[in-house]
Amino acid sequence: MFVGEFSHDTGGQDTFSPSVPGEISHRKMSGDSFILTRGSFMACTPGINLKTRFGGLKTMLSGERAVFIECSGEGDLFFNTFGALIEKDINGSFTVDTGHMVAWEPSLTYSIRGLGGLKSTLLSGEGVAMRFFQAPGISSCLLDSDALNSSVWTTR
Repeated sequence: MFVGEFSHDTGGQDTFSPSVPGEISHRKMSGDSFILTRGSFMACTPGINLKTRFGGLKTMLSGERAVFIECSGEGDLFFNTFGALIEKDINGSFTVDTGHMVAWEPSLTYSIRGLGGLKSTLLSGEGVAMRFFQAPGISSCLLDSDALNSSVWTTR
């Protein structure tokens, strides 16, 4: 992942915007961690550490969001959604299409699996889902209301 760093000796203002229509969200990080899907990360202040995570071979081959970004530390984190942001508290287990995932707390355990057979998952790019399992205490994940079809944006 490549990230540009902007600074100025006397201070200033930086303006940024999302690459897709939707909401921009802010999260104040206080030594905790948060996991974002590829394309959701926008910006952060110094003190936030970014680490890439691989989502697995099945998601990579299907064309779904296969790379995640683990954000940790102290500072401000900005991320965006395609469409509206939906917060979902996990009570038991919850299955969601990977195209709608934005972020989740690392206390949640999850698995990535195909909803159909391996052949249909690999050839169609559809049917890859994340299944989350409740962690001790209250945990949540963030979804967006629309799934971004990457083929729509390749002509930009």
